[in-house]
Amino acid sequence: MVGALTLYQTTIGKKVVMAVTGLILFGYVFIHMLGNLKVFSGPEYINSYGVFLREVGYPLFAHESVLWLARVALLAAVGLHIWAAYQLTRVDLAGRPVHYDNRKYLAASYASRTMRWGGVLLALFIVYHILHLTTGTVHGSYREGDIYYNLVSGFRNPVVSLVYIVAQVALVFHLHHGVWSMSQTMGWRSAANNQLWRWFATGSAVIIGVGNISIPLAVMLGIVR
Repeated sequence: MVGALTLYQTTIGKKVVMAVTGLILFGYVFIHMLGNLKVFSGPEYINSYGVFLREVGYPLFAHESVLWLARVALLAAVGLHIWAAYQLTRVDLAGRPVHYDNRKYLAASYASRTMRWGGVLLALFIVYHILHLTTGTVHGSYREGDIYYNLVSGFRNPVVSLVYIVAQVALVFHLHHGVWSMSQTMGWRSAANNQLWRWFATGSAVIIGVGNISIPLAVMLGIVR
């Protein structure tokens, strides 16, 4: 425990925390997208998937207990990810106390330059997403357990759909740079597989973004109704 805390106090330790929690969140976002795409198969299919998530592990585990364990683990991963990002930002700013009059970006990509602000935007979106489609607090006509109806009725509002689409664009940039950085931090990237990781970072981010955006677009276009 002492060794882990000592490692976390270093910059590389914070980057490792960012990488590990980022990997967990990447896996969740991908699985979450696959689950949501079941909306194209109709209400019975996606609603049955929702029942499965609530009943997984039963009767060994109580109703929804595994789902809540997953939620707590994800919340912990999000919290650690944000905290490590905040501390790394402070370290970076402390190393550059004097602002540049004319800053030139050389090797930094657009995604890396907007990583922090994109992260803030995504954090705010996560809160809204939970209140919208998980608790129904800001939904307006939320039906408990009816995932299909909640998705379709929610995305019929063009403002809501636009919020989701903008958030997914931010997610694409965040995932792209996050996966690319994670592969370096974890020591998985080398000269031999550098291009492969670049393709994977770009491809996985685009697939997740397109998959998520396809749902509000399909609702607004009347493909899913």
